[in-house]
Amino acid sequence: MGPITKWHEVVSSKNYQLLEEILDDTVIFYSPVVFTPQKGKEITKIYLSAAAEIFEGNSFSYVRELIKENEASLEFELELDGIKVNGVDLITWNRDKKITEFKVFIRPLQGVNALHQKMGAMLENMKIK
Repeated sequence: MGPITKWHEVVSSKNYQLLEEILDDTVIFYSPVVFTPQKGKEITKIYLSAAAEIFEGNSFSYVRELIKENEASLEFELELDGIKVNGVDLITWNRDKKITEFKVFIRPLQGVNALHQKMGAMLENMKIK
């Protein structure tokens, strides 16, 4: 089972323990709302878990996938505060099938702003800044 199949399982089941299995210790997470890349498994787990919680119940769904040997582009859609949001997860993994890079792109700007506000509140509740 590849990392994308397991990632879909994380998203559908909200079983964040699976992140432990699919993230490399040196993974780098690129958020659409944080300027600096977030390095390491622990911080990446926090960001991905927080985003999944925010997206839950907001009509989140993946609508297109392009998968090659060790990389994938997953397009998604959702609605946040009445704003139709479109985004892409760019995911790269190593030979051990562990994700080494996870980049998230989102449009339109109003959607990015709504996500930024919600992520800030979620991370504050988790005591992460």
